[in-house]
Amino acid sequence: MSLSVEDNYYGMSSSVSEIEEENSSHLHLNNDGPNPMVTIGEEENEDDDDTVYVAVGKSQSSTEALAWTLNNLATPSTMLFIIHVFPEIKLLPNPLGVGMIPKDQVSPEQVESYMAQERGNRRELLNKFLQLCSASKVKVDTILIESDLIAKAIIDLIPILQIKKLVIGANKSQIRKLRSRKGSGIADQVLQNAPESCKVSIVCEGKEVNEQIARAITTDPSMSQKNKHQQNASCVCFNF
Repeated sequence: MSLSVEDNYYGMSSSVSEIEEENSSHLHLNNDGPNPMVTIGEEENEDDDDTVYVAVGKSQSSTEALAWTLNNLATPSTMLFIIHVFPEIKLLPNPLGVGMIPKDQVSPEQVESYMAQERGNRRELLNKFLQLCSASKVKVDTILIESDLIAKAIIDLIPILQIKKLVIGANKSQIRKLRSRKGSGIADQVLQNAPESCKVSIVCEGKEVNEQIARAITTDPSMSQKNKHQQNASCVCFNF
């Protein structure tokens, strides 16, 4: 899993398309946890009390989560980081036009062309979030993480950046599944496993729903026991 920190300070750069991802600083994480020897530059010197992180994806709930953050947590002095986790590219479209094939079975030129296309898609996605921050006159950076495990990637990032305020969006379907005990989404996974030092706010349709999720978890003994086990296990990973 790899992570890059993009420089998008409001007033300096208002578009992800102006950034060359290849030239950004990178933080590499292995499957066993974060590497304690790496650093990510000057951003970690920001005032933690006025720094907010928002995890975003392609769904409308991400836009709602960012809008809630700008309305409820952001001030003119706030430093806001947009976290986006995207999957590792393992398969590429078959040049023959049928299905997908492993990327090691296509030419390097085709791989680079496809990856450039994917970078363009990410820039387009992130631009709309940056525009919201720009309209609110809030300083913003983007943090890109390559991982197939979205919740774990976000959880692992918390101690690395010493995140104290994290906002994640969720839709009504995800909240409904949790209440009916039929599933566990990214938002509640992060809420259950984040260290106590990090305040995680889950936003659904413009409202914070942490208490609703907490009640659903505590009323399900199996989820409560699972949560307790996961928190105990995560201490080994987070202590470095």
